[in-house]
Amino acid sequence: MQVLVVDDDVVSRMVMMHLVDSCGAYEVVEAEDGEDAWTQLRAGLRPGICFCDLRMPNLSGMELLARVKADPELEAMRFVLASSAGDHATMAEANGLGAGGYIIKPFERDQVLAQLAGLAPHAAGLVEEAEDPRVTMERLGIDGARLLVYLGGFDTQLTEASPALAALLAGDGQGEARARIERLHAGCVTLGLGGAAVRLDALGLGLLDQARIDRALTATRSAVREQEERVRKMAPQRGG
Repeated sequence: MQVLVVDDDVVSRMVMMHLVDSCGAYEVVEAEDGEDAWTQLRAGLRPGICFCDLRMPNLSGMELLARVKADPELEAMRFVLASSAGDHATMAEANGLGAGGYIIKPFERDQVLAQLAGLAPHAAGLVEEAEDPRVTMERLGIDGARLLVYLGGFDTQLTEASPALAALLAGDGQGEARARIERLHAGCVTLGLGGAAVRLDALGLGLLDQARIDRALTATRSAVREQEERVRKMAPQRGG
């Protein structure tokens, strides 16, 4: 799958390209600003996802997003805005234009991985609740006992997340709360909890709402416990 990275800052662009490359076998295409990206897209480039800086000369990320979503040939492309700014108005505007994600600089691999991992379920229109634990164990190079430890630790993280997120949302902590949810999303992806990952991703780009967060966290904890039960019912597995 092609991944388009758009940023007028060459260092930020190279960092993002490196992070995408570290997440899997992707063909990474770069553009030096929004105008360059638009030229490539109009010439036939069809990436599965675009990571685009918000503030750029010639054509900003928001302006490029608006053009992409207005074009019937391009509107299905997942569009992720990247910026050092986490203001609520910007996120709400991006959501209204149809952005599929929003990540905050400085970039972290988990943020990028979460956006890439969330692409397949959205594209397919189907979400498998969780992968076979054997697949997870083989992918991570661990045995059943170790997977249970990971799942138990993740359950603890989820339990602690609700009051922590509530405290953040009670203040001016929308950006930090969103980053914490992205880390939980990455945990779901790592542990093979596909349905839970999509539920967290579906919290959206507008202002975070505690009631919706709590429902998503409760559903994610249920998915963790169901996966734990599946692991316990398996025959002992050898692993690393």
